[in-house]
Amino acid sequence: MGRAFEFRKARKMKRWAAMAKTFTRIGKDIVMAVKEGGPDPDANSRLRAVIQNAKAANMPKDNVERAIKRASDKDQGEYKEVLFEGYAPHGIAILVETATDNNNRTVANIRSYFNKCNGNLGTSGSVEFMFDHTCNFRINGEGIDPEELELEFIDYGAEEIFEDEDGILIYAPFGSFGAIQKELENRSIEILSSGFERIPQVTKQLNEEQVADVEKLLEKIEEDEDVQNVYHSMQEATA
Repeated sequence: MGRAFEFRKARKMKRWAAMAKTFTRIGKDIVMAVKEGGPDPDANSRLRAVIQNAKAANMPKDNVERAIKRASDKDQGEYKEVLFEGYAPHGIAILVETATDNNNRTVANIRSYFNKCNGNLGTSGSVEFMFDHTCNFRINGEGIDPEELELEFIDYGAEEIFEDEDGILIYAPFGSFGAIQKELENRSIEILSSGFERIPQVTKQLNEEQVADVEKLLEKIEEDEDVQNVYHSMQEATA
């Protein structure tokens, strides 16, 4: 198995604990998708993908419909996607993806977390190059051979396909998202969820005390309402 498989296996142990946080993140994704391509999922592939993710997270249908309606309101503010880069203690690279309607607030908050936890907020491009920006799809694997699927989807950018207890996962470079989504839909293959991740090219192993130092910063960042995702180069246990 490749790096995407190991990355996914480790991150399964680090899922968001609070369902409310997950719903908040998806709600922002819906707003950004509607603002970008309109409220009709049939004509808006990004919104279609977010609705699939909402279903996978067991977000009530009423919540999704309200979020779409709210996003269509002219008075609804827009969220801006901002990427923050920096270092946690012990040389661990961190990428923070945010969606914010107040950039000054978000910058101040993220900077304070790094400062309070002996980290350093870096400049644009300081650590992003250490991560591969990927897209992924989880599909219903019933009646599908992962090895055959991998051969068929190489031409659409797929780099790694593997099966777990929840279906089949497809990993590809960030730019291949649209082509793979379109081909899966053309083949009437059920997409259970999809998204983007940043996989560290190299991870660093720390001792127990050092891990605690990094976790302290990660927890503060993840609790922030503007934060969508956090990625780091610390090696994580997979068992």
